Amino acid sequence: METITIASSISAPVKKVWNYYTTPEHITKWNFADPSWHCPKAENDLRVGGSYLARMEAKDGSFGFDFEAVYDEITKEKKISYTMGDGRKATVLFDGNNKATKVTITFDAESNNSLEMQKNGWQAILNNFTSYTETN
Repeated sequence: METITIASSISAPVKKVWNYYTTPEHITKWNFADPSWHCPKAENDLRVGGSYLARMEAKDGSFGFDFEAVYDEITKEKKISYTMGDGRKATVLFDGNNKATKVTITFDAESNNSLEMQKNGWQAILNNFTSYTETN
């Protein structure tokens, strides 16, 4: 299985980046790839064996899906590894200090969409996260 890696450097301390990345009240504000979409609901039980759920929907109601995962490994403010509902794996690394944080996500590609489309979609969400975190 092919893997895809995306990254973003965020002008914010790792503590804030971690909080905004893992707290449902923040997740719903940034977890979409395009302004025509939104994330009306998020749930996060941030512990090994705990589950994550984010509802992603087109604002016009034409399409939506639940993104679900179960946590495999968590090291606070450093690393999150999870298994998605379809069995694919992902790892999120947080490399930061009191001024800036680099977030790197590596995930197993799926077979329905091109690698470029998947990379661009996940990167767009991460870019949204970066912008939200830096401006709030």
